[in-house]
Amino acid sequence: MDNEHQSSESLRLVAGRKPVLELLSTAPERVEGVMLQKGAKGGPVEQILDLCRQRGVRFRFVERHELDRQFPGNHQGVLADIFEAGYTELHELLQTARQSPLPLLVALDQVLDPGNVGALVRTVYALGGAGLLVPKHHAARLGTGALKASAGALLRLPIARVTNLARALEECAEAGYTIYGTQGEVGENLFFLEPRLPAVVVLGGEEKGMRPGVAKRCDFTLRIPLQHGFDSLNVAQAGALITGHFARAKALRDAAGQAGKT
Repeated sequence: MDNEHQSSESLRLVAGRKPVLELLSTAPERVEGVMLQKGAKGGPVEQILDLCRQRGVRFRFVERHELDRQFPGNHQGVLADIFEAGYTELHELLQTARQSPLPLLVALDQVLDPGNVGALVRTVYALGGAGLLVPKHHAARLGTGALKASAGALLRLPIARVTNLARALEECAEAGYTIYGTQGEVGENLFFLEPRLPAVVVLGGEEKGMRPGVAKRCDFTLRIPLQHGFDSLNVAQAGALITGHFARAKALRDAAGQAGKT
């Protein structure tokens, strides 16, 4: 029987050949990835593979015990991991972000670790951040791994998925957002920064950082001063420090404004 598992562990998994095929046919943008059992054959399997290739959906073949572990029910050798919350259009996010407790967007450039993304989303949401920008390609899957690391915040924080991140940053700048980028040991010391809001902070992948075309769209480049000769933080840690600094700066400004009214 075709069904969709509803446990808290697998709420975002769609199981069965027909349900996955229908999802790829009607709403491929919701599918973060497809897992198929090694050796699976048949017309529906070939159709699923064809649609994945046509729509740019990632797929991989795994052993049956991996599918059984993630979905104890009748999966028919096929599971799709979906981003259940759905995405927000960038122009809508730019409008609503200004009303957030912290009008800050975080953009990710080639960040591939779902756990890092989930942990970062948890911090951004908890500190009042406005949302996340992710590229359509070369990005982490926002599936079950990211959801667990976010402690559920991934279902609450607005996320815009864009085809061209550099062009999306141009749109942010045109809307009045200041763009900050991070590039290793280069740039202005974060701890001395008086951030301008609303803003976008761009975090690059741990290995390659921001791509040159993305870096060119940044108004300022930030660096986190590290001590003891240590030269590396993961994306979630760096993003948490930066978000925390922006949140503190806004809180101080708000407090000063309230004091000036009394």
